[in-house]
Amino acid sequence: MLASTLRRGLAATALSFLGLVTTGCGYGSAAEPTKKDQTQVTAGGKKIDGLHTVKIGYFPNLTHATALIGRRQGLIQKELGGTKAEYATFNAGPSAIEALNGDSLDIGFIGPSPSINAFVKSKGRNLRIISGAASGGVKFVVNPDKIKSLDDVKGKRIATPQKGNTQDVAFLNWLSEKGWKVDPESGKGDVSVFRTDNKVAPTAYKSGSIDGAWVPEPIASKLVAEGAKVLIDEAALWPDERFIVTNVIVSQTFLEEHPGVVEAVLRGTVKTTAWIKANPGTAQAAANTQLKADTGKELPADILAPAWKSIRFTYDPLAATLATEAEHAVRVGLLDKPDLQGIFDLRLLNKVLKNEGQPPVQDAGLGIK
Repeated sequence: MLASTLRRGLAATALSFLGLVTTGCGYGSAAEPTKKDQTQVTAGGKKIDGLHTVKIGYFPNLTHATALIGRRQGLIQKELGGTKAEYATFNAGPSAIEALNGDSLDIGFIGPSPSINAFVKSKGRNLRIISGAASGGVKFVVNPDKIKSLDDVKGKRIATPQKGNTQDVAFLNWLSEKGWKVDPESGKGDVSVFRTDNKVAPTAYKSGSIDGAWVPEPIASKLVAEGAKVLIDEAALWPDERFIVTNVIVSQTFLEEHPGVVEAVLRGTVKTTAWIKANPGTAQAAANTQLKADTGKELPADILAPAWKSIRFTYDPLAATLATEAEHAVRVGLLDKPDLQGIFDLRLLNKVLKNEGQPPVQDAGLGIK
């Protein structure tokens, strides 16, 4: 069962300071529709499972570049044939989970913490993790005039994207390891944690409303461009510098009713991952083009290049690291000890990998029985 903090906290609690920082979307938030799709349904293509459309969601972040590029290059649509991929973007995980629960999203790219929270809250009935998408790409960046060492973080104002999201849990866990106390509900304590929409964070930093942020790319590099310095690259806190930051999830109902469509999307994401690795320069440009389509702005080279360098694209869900992230959520008071048995269903992914001549990935004992 989710702790009461999540039951109440994922409904947005308005926080503002100097009129600039707002909370990220919580449960009850609507998706932000993207502009018209850049790829077309294959002419004469057969509808898989007889389905006209599949609704796919992602965040306009570089940690979701598999979705950005798979969409932009048509690599996902190509595998879907006559079934059309319809896309929507979200600011953070809880709003995407609500869309999944409300049947306005079938498949989503999302961080581990919202996936864990939603799986536990539904008693294991609403979603499955069916693939990984990215590792790394998260940094703790700070104002170097105010924070020169780790100990200087105490008493400062630090932003995370949303209460209960993956970066929020990671930052609260880091604070607890430092021995500092922060109330997970309010964000108040030895450090003030402000749950801040990623789009607002650079403006808030520039104004001095926040002293730093624990955020994904490209937000971290945007803040660095505003004068922030990287205090911690989260990858350095993990064994082998690998930890899951983006997974692919699916509604259990959709998976049961349309396994062929799910398999096709996974073929598309696996092929997109291979294409990214084979064409790194072109991949960056494609991701940037889709970001511009989604947000109205592309990333300048001095932001895109360092942000891209810190992300590893992988279809491996790095299942053991998800289990560790669940332990972190329990430790900081955002989650009661969960039963995650069955959160992974990697059968279709491993089928695709076998057909592509790749080794299978593992579920760390948390797969369906």
